Amino acid sequence: MSQAAFDVSRETQTRLDRFLALFAQWSARMNLVSASTRNDVVERHVADSLQLYRLVGTRQWLDLGSGAGFPGLIVAIALAERNEGWVDLVESNRKKAAFLRVAVLETGARASVHDVRAEAMIDRVPDCDAVSSRALAPLDQLLGLAEPWLCKGTRTKGWFHKGRDHRSEVSKARGSWQFDLVEHPSRIDRDSVILQIANLKRL
Repeated sequence: MSQAAFDVSRETQTRLDRFLALFAQWSARMNLVSASTRNDVVERHVADSLQLYRLVGTRQWLDLGSGAGFPGLIVAIALAERNEGWVDLVESNRKKAAFLRVAVLETGARASVHDVRAEAMIDRVPDCDAVSSRALAPLDQLLGLAEPWLCKGTRTKGWFHKGRDHRSEVSKARGSWQFDLVEHPSRIDRDSVILQIANLKRL
């Protein structure tokens, strides 16, 4: 992985390289990501996750539907260098959760893994600064999952990767929800955005 291309320190680069090696090993046995993006994991997944970390920074994170670790585990790896912040990774698929646990252990990422559904997390993590998710659900459903944290006031914000259909997802979500929205253009894919959502209220 190119240190210059992704603007990471040598320490973080070493951790990311270890993650990529584990990802390759486990992908040979199970589908961690779709086959169409497996050969472009650095750009499509790792770099895409790092841009979210650069937007939000050192915080207490809750990552819903963590899957193969994007974006939550990559954020947790970036946090390790500062020894600040924490990411709670939520992944109900036991096999993927097992991969996440191994990756956390071997990279030193600042994260915990919870192999439960998002609905079960409010008792485990009652407060956080950031709720993130990538490719988990349409926005209106995603807001329903994140509601217990995003409806608590201005402190907690949602950070959600969305693709070229993001405008239609936002429009549909506004039929059920009121929220403040900032769209951050993706630095990786010109058709994608990161949606920053705050002050969520159900209509």
